[in-house]
Order: sequence, then structure tokens, then C-alpha cells
Amino acid sequence: MPPASSAAAPAAAARRLVPRHVPLPLLVALFCVLWSSAFAGAKLALADCPPLILLAVRLLLAGTLMLALAPLWDGGERRRGLPPVGRRDLVVLALIGILNNAVYLGLNWTALTFTSSAYTAVLTSCLPLLVALGAGPLLGERMNPRKWAGIALGLLGVVIVLRSRLAGAHESVTGTLLIAGGVTALAAGTLGFKYFAPRGGIWSGNAIQCLAGGIVLVPLALATESPADIHVTANLLVGFAFLVVGVSIGGYGLWYYLLTRSSATAASSLHFLMPPLGLFFGWLLLGESVPPLDFLGIAPIALGIWLVTRPSRGAA
Repeated sequence: MPPASSAAAPAAAARRLVPRHVPLPLLVALFCVLWSSAFAGAKLALADCPPLILLAVRLLLAGTLMLALAPLWDGGERRRGLPPVGRRDLVVLALIGILNNAVYLGLNWTALTFTSSAYTAVLTSCLPLLVALGAGPLLGERMNPRKWAGIALGLLGVVIVLRSRLAGAHESVTGTLLIAGGVTALAAGTLGFKYFAPRGGIWSGNAIQCLAGGIVLVPLALATESPADIHVTANLLVGFAFLVVGVSIGGYGLWYYLLTRSSATAASSLHFLMPPLGLFFGWLLLGESVPPLDFLGIAPIALGIWLVTRPSRGAA
């Protein structure tokens, strides 16, 4: 379990972001919309900008904005005597930021240049299943029969979606491997955050992670992509603004706030809504086709994620 001080800082900071009278179902709905539509938003912007350049600029800008907001939102926690971010915390946050932002998003956004946003969203939504597999040996969490059943159902759904998309030539094996590598990196970053429990407020912690990912990506982006391929269009500007403000800042901030209104496991169960929402936004915003077998596959994925993340009886 993380130290009380490390968990309290982002939680207390997040509670100031949203008035308590805002209905929880409304906040849950907003979070799900922001999170699941991020893939379609990225796909929209990537039509006019190479993926690693776009991602590096997004992370550096979002990190800078959150760093500027950190004294306003995180300063109160330091004044109440909570331990400041130390050298160890900076190193841990930077490494997690590289995994969660540079590796995960770098692989996913590269895949998005030739895969559909819906396919990427469905495969990435399996994150809780991978986290559950690693939480036992790394964090000492118990795996009960319900969780094993959830993992089995999730894997069955993934196989159905893979067969539907790959056999029908809707997606490529290369794109699938990139997405798999990305979600594995995200699972590793998630488990690392839980295991090392770095201190840091909601804005300062996210800022460090974004800046670390962006700094690592800059030389790679400049070495493999050309700024001449950037075309300033309305789609690029709208997609980029949504990714920076709506997802990097709003989505993560709202996630921390939801963690203060419910337990971590209960909040994580929101991921079971992501597969159908990912398909919906890909169809709505980008006109992506949805093979019939996808609907058969997302049902066990969603049910499996719900079983894995559902709190045990008596849990908070």
C-alpha cells in the first residue's frame, strides 16, 4: 500500500477541482467520454502530423501548463506539512512517465497511422486484465476465482476481436503488435506507480511524467520524422487542443477526483465501458466500420474487466 502522505496529496488537490454538489454519475459519464474518445481525437490529428512529433509537442505543452498550475493546486498540500517531492520521487515519476507516455502512447499513435481508432481502443481497454495479472506477484494482491474468470473472459473477447479484424484484413499484424507493446508498457507503468508510490500533487506529478515522456521523444521524433509533413488544418488544431486540454489535463484530473469519491477498484471498473464507447466514437467521428464480430467480442471483454475490477464484499 502507498504511504498515506503520497496518496493524500493528489486526492486532496483533486477534491478542490470540482464542486461537491456535481452529481457523481455526470462526472463518470464525462470521464468515460474523454477517455474513450481520445483515440478518435488522436486519429483525427494524426492525419496532418507525424505521430511522434505530435505526441512530443502535446506532452511538452501539457506538462508545461500543469507545471504552471502546480503552485496553485498543489501548494496547499505542502503548507499542511506533507512531505515534498524528493529525488527518488522525481526519478520514479520520470520513469513512469516514459513508460506511460513515451512508450505506450508512442507505440499506440504510430499504430493509429494505419489502424482504426476503435481497434486500438478495444485492445488498450484490456489494461485492467494485464494489471490484475501483475498485481498478485508484485503487489501481493489476491487472485480469487472471480478475477481468474474475468481474465479468461477478457482473453476470449480479445481473441474474437483479433480474429474478426485480422482474418477480415481490417487491421494488420504489425499494428496489433504495436498496440500490444503499448498497453504492456502502460500496465508496467501502472504497477510501478502502485509499487513505488511516488509523492507528488495531481499537477506536479502529471507534469513531471508528461515532460519526461516528451523530452525522451524529441530526439527520436526529429530523427525519424520530418516537420515538413505537418499540415496546419482545422482537424489538427481541434484534435491537438482536445488531446492537451481535454485528455492530458482534464481526463487525468478528473480521474484523480473520481478516486476521491470511490475506491480505486470501483473507479477502475469504469474501464469496462471503454470497448463499446471506443467503437462508438470511431464510428461517429471518423466513420470507421464495425465488423459484426466486434460486438460479440467486446461483450466478454467488458464483462471480464468488470469481474476483475469489481470490489470484493466489504471492500471500501
